Amino acid sequence: MTNNYFEIKEKVLEIAIQRTNDRIAMIESALETARDSSNDDTKSSAGDKYETSREMIQQDINRYQGQLLEANKDLMQLTNIKSTIGDKTDFVKLGSLVKTNVGFYFIASSIGALKIDHHNVFVISAASPIGQLLLGKKVGDSFLFNKLNQTIAALY
Repeated sequence: MTNNYFEIKEKVLEIAIQRTNDRIAMIESALETARDSSNDDTKSSAGDKYETSREMIQQDINRYQGQLLEANKDLMQLTNIKSTIGDKTDFVKLGSLVKTNVGFYFIASSIGALKIDHHNVFVISAASPIGQLLLGKKVGDSFLFNKLNQTIAALY
C-alpha cells in the first residue's frame, strides 16, 4: 500500500465534506427564501389562489427540510469516516477507497466523479447499486456492473 492512496482518500474526503457543506448552505438559503415567501404572502380577495400559493410554498419548505435532513446525515457520515481515514480494512465498507482494474471508488455519499492526482475517483453512496455490489468484497473479488467485469485490486 502506498501512502499516495491514503492521500487521495484524504483529498476525496475533504472535497466531499466541502461539497456537502456547500449543499447544506444552498438548501438553508432556499429554505429561508421559502419561509420569507410564506410570511410575505398576504391574503388577497381571491381566497382559493391564496390557499394554493400557501400550499405550494409549504410543499417547498417540506421538500427543503427533507433535503437538509439528508445533507446533514451525509455530513455526519463523512465526519465519522474522517475519524477512521487511516484504518486498515480487509473488506469494502463505508469509507473504503476501492481500486479496481477500471478505476477508483470511494464509498461515502453520492458526490460523483472527481479527478484527484491524475486519478478518476467515483464517490458513491453505499446504498447505490454499485455500492451494494462492493460492500463486503475483498481484494481479488470480482463483480459485474453495467456489463463490465471489475476486479478489486486494492483497498485503502
